[in-house]
Amino acid sequence: MRSTVVPAQITTVEDKIAGSLGLSQLILLTVPIFGGSALFVFLPPFFSYATYKVVLITAFAALCGLLAIRIKGKILLLWGVVLLRYNSRPRYYVFNKNDVHLRDIAPRVKEEKAVEQAKPEKKLLPSLPQLSTAELVRIENIITNPQANLHFKTNRKGELYVHITEVR
Repeated sequence: MRSTVVPAQITTVEDKIAGSLGLSQLILLTVPIFGGSALFVFLPPFFSYATYKVVLITAFAALCGLLAIRIKGKILLLWGVVLLRYNSRPRYYVFNKNDVHLRDIAPRVKEEKAVEQAKPEKKLLPSLPQLSTAELVRIENIITNPQANLHFKTNRKGELYVHITEVR
């Protein structure tokens, strides 16, 4: 037994109902009949002739007739839908990797106040004493002395430690 692959173009052919008219074209050509009769009944004067009703029904029938025209295998209504979708899309797409779409996120549970109080308070460092001019001169002399062997060290937290060898 032999099997062959059927191309997608063949499986999507629209059936022709009357001559070269398809189902969607026939529906578009019959909609003005029912829509026009509804306009005739529901617009005032009810069940009576009025010039504006004839103009509306004629314009509606002309619009549906134009939308039923087939160009390149598609009716104008489908071309209009394609253009409407294209023009209604956003201009720019900004990718956000933190988007929650299709993610299973558990609802947040409110934390108790005890947890908030358990945070350690930062220790306030005591303010440095103000030095007099004489003490500042004495410290500068010690720092510039090569025998003082001055060293600066920092720890992981960024605290600065100063080591000075005693000079007599």
